[in-house]
Amino acid sequence: MLRLAGARLLDERDRLAVRAMLMADPVASCMVASRIENLGMDPWRLGGELWGCEPRSFRGGRLDSLCFAGSNLIPLQGSRSALRAFADRALRRRRMCSSVVGPAEQVLGLWSELELDWGPAREVRDDQPLMATAKAPVIEPDQLVRPVRPDELDRYLPAAIAMFIEEVGVDPRAGDGGASYRARVAELIAAGRAFARFEGGDVVFKAEIGALSSAVGQIQGVWVHPDRRGHGLGSTGTAAVVDRLVRGLGRTASLYVNAYNVVAQSAYKRIGFTQVGQYATVLF
Repeated sequence: MLRLAGARLLDERDRLAVRAMLMADPVASCMVASRIENLGMDPWRLGGELWGCEPRSFRGGRLDSLCFAGSNLIPLQGSRSALRAFADRALRRRRMCSSVVGPAEQVLGLWSELELDWGPAREVRDDQPLMATAKAPVIEPDQLVRPVRPDELDRYLPAAIAMFIEEVGVDPRAGDGGASYRARVAELIAAGRAFARFEGGDVVFKAEIGALSSAVGQIQGVWVHPDRRGHGLGSTGTAAVVDRLVRGLGRTASLYVNAYNVVAQSAYKRIGFTQVGQYATVLF
């Protein structure tokens, strides 16, 4: 049996091995792949570190596991011993991430190693179906859903904040008055990755492409105004974003959803999504 070396910091010399691991499951690895493709592997530009383990006899030539450590801790692949090595590295420093998120087996395995020191978590969402489609939506997209313009930031932001509070359970304006969150939303708008349907100046549907790799776009922040729920806006609005990803950008569309949200799952299945994996999230 091959033994694993400890987790080490990866750099540009590991790019080919990292790329091979990311391409092995492009949907599950979209969040990390998008950052590396756009920013490279230098920790300062990447906003975090990439850690990897490899069998000792393959050192320098093949990775056995991969984890991103930044504002989120994202273990993508790894055996039990690799997850233990990632935990050892994470515990050497103060916790900086707001969540542990990614493939459920890796997230829950890593959390079992970290919980004694980092716990208790605010919430553990252990069953989040990861869904994807590489085809145009089955249902008709909402033609009124469009990219948000930069000058519409102040009209869009209240809906984004409301979505965040509903989904994550905390107010993104806490701490710095919302400056960081506003900057993040503005960045998505500037990149053409925030979408909305406006009615009378208000947002009644919104969604974003949170991560965009060369192969996959991950949809996030799907939200319908409370007064308009139950009328199909979530399905047709999300279909519009899927259409933009699949037909407009040539990507596979993906998202993950809490298993208890059966309404959302049904809506996504009507669009054409199928489950391709399982995510989990530990929220701090």
